[in-house]
Amino acid sequence: MCALALGCEDLNDHDEPRLDPAPKTAVEADGTLAGASTLCRFEQGMGRDGAVRCACTRCWWNGLSLPSRARPAVWCWTSTPPTIRRAACGKVVSSTDHDRYCFPPLCVFREDRLPAAWLRPGNSDGARHAWAILPLLTRRRRQTWPDVKIVFRRRRMLSWCERNDVDCVVGIARNAALAKKAAPVMELAAMAHETSGKKVRVFDEFPYAAASRSRSRRAIVKAGHSSRGANPRYVVTSLKGAPQWLCDRVCRARGDRENRIKEQQLDLFADRTGCHAWWPNQYRLPLSAMACVLLEAIRRIALAGGDLANAHVGTIRLKLLKIGAVVLRNTRRVRLPLSGSCPRQALFHAAAARLQPG
Repeated sequence: MCALALGCEDLNDHDEPRLDPAPKTAVEADGTLAGASTLCRFEQGMGRDGAVRCACTRCWWNGLSLPSRARPAVWCWTSTPPTIRRAACGKVVSSTDHDRYCFPPLCVFREDRLPAAWLRPGNSDGARHAWAILPLLTRRRRQTWPDVKIVFRRRRMLSWCERNDVDCVVGIARNAALAKKAAPVMELAAMAHETSGKKVRVFDEFPYAAASRSRSRRAIVKAGHSSRGANPRYVVTSLKGAPQWLCDRVCRARGDRENRIKEQQLDLFADRTGCHAWWPNQYRLPLSAMACVLLEAIRRIALAGGDLANAHVGTIRLKLLKIGAVVLRNTRRVRLPLSGSCPRQALFHAAAARLQPG
C-alpha cells in the first residue's frame, strides 16, 4: 500500500525503496524490507481466503474515511471503465461490450473517498457483488453512527434498502411506460426551447412501478431539450425534496466520481492486473484502494485550505512525498531535515503537524 502511494507501479520497483529509511520508518521496521522476488511469491500464492480478508479489511478500515460528525452518507456505486489487460490472463473473460479482455471493478465512492472496491470478470453485470458489499458497509457505518442517514445510489436492491432504512436514488433506463408518463412535461420542455432557442430543463415527478415490482415508487423526470432534440433522464428515489433539487444536488454529484476512478487507475495503478491467476489480481485492487484512502486523507486533513487541497494524488506524491531529505532515527524520535532549497518546506511542516495524533 505504501509503495503504491509512493509510485512503485510493479514489484520490481521495490528494490530501491526496500533500502530507503523513510519507508522502513513508516512500517516500523529496522531491517531491510522484502524484495521483489519475496513479494512476487507472496502475491502469486494468494488464494480466495486471503483476497477476501484483504477486501473485507478494506471495507472495515474506514477510520480515515469517517467524518468528524454523523453527516448523511451518500454512496455512489459505479462500474469503472474496463481495465484492459492482455489475453494471457487465463481467468479473464472477454467483454461483450468491448470484445476485449478486461476487468471492470465495482467501486463505491462517498464524496471523494473510496470505502470499497472489488474486481469482477469482464462479462459481469453492473450490480454483481453489490449484494455482499452493501450490507457490509451499512453495518460498518452504523456501528460508528447508529442514527446516520444512508443514501444508496445504484440500481436494484430497492426492497432491501426499504427494509433496512436505507434511502436510495437510482437512475433507470428509458422505456415506453416512462415515456408515456413523461409525455406532458416533455412537450412543455419542447415548447420552452422553441420559444427561447436555448437549452431547457423541466422537472416533474409521478409514481412508477415496473412490471416486476410489487409496489410503486417515486419517479423523477428531467425533461431536457436542446438543439439536438429531447434528452429525458429518469430517477427513482425514496428521498423527499423538490425534483430539481434532488437532480442537481444528489444525482449530479456523481459526475466527479469519474475523476476519482481515473485518479486511482492512473496514479495508483489499479489497472495493474497482469497476473495469470484470478485471486492475485483480486488482491491487488484493495491495496490500490487503501493507497487511495491514505492519500485522500492526507489531502483532506493535512492539505485543507492550501494550494494542494484539490490536487491529484500524483501531484501530492511529486511535491510532498518524493522529495529529498535526511532521515535521522533514534529510540525516541524520527527527524527529517529538509534541504534549505526545498520549495514547500512550510507546507510540509504544516501537513506533518496536522497529521499528529491528538
